[in-house]
Amino acid sequence: MSAETDLRAIDRVQHCESMQDVRRNVDALDDVLVPLLVTRMGYMRQAARIKADASLVRDEARIEAIVARVRGRAVAEGGQPDMMEAVYRHLMEECIAYEHREFARLRDPGQTAAG
Repeated sequence: MSAETDLRAIDRVQHCESMQDVRRNVDALDDVLVPLLVTRMGYMRQAARIKADASLVRDEARIEAIVARVRGRAVAEGGQPDMMEAVYRHLMEECIAYEHREFARLRDPGQTAAG
């Protein structure tokens, strides 16, 4: 990662004078990110409904395609591709677990809603 790439990301970040400023800005980003992640989970629920077999929930080729795409986006945005990959790999593992729970719940009406 070049210093120039890091500076592109920093250019979008508001200058902060205090940790209170930093925390206020991080909280504002979280207010945007959380609804987007909840929406992403809604698509995992749709995938669980659409897939015909639980063995289809985990798709290694799709995981690697997402990682490659996210790494490229991180570079284009001036971010850290290794960190973004780690975040997305963890996110995808959580999504896969959720999708497995949803797959089972949708096919066994006696189960409670997945959390």
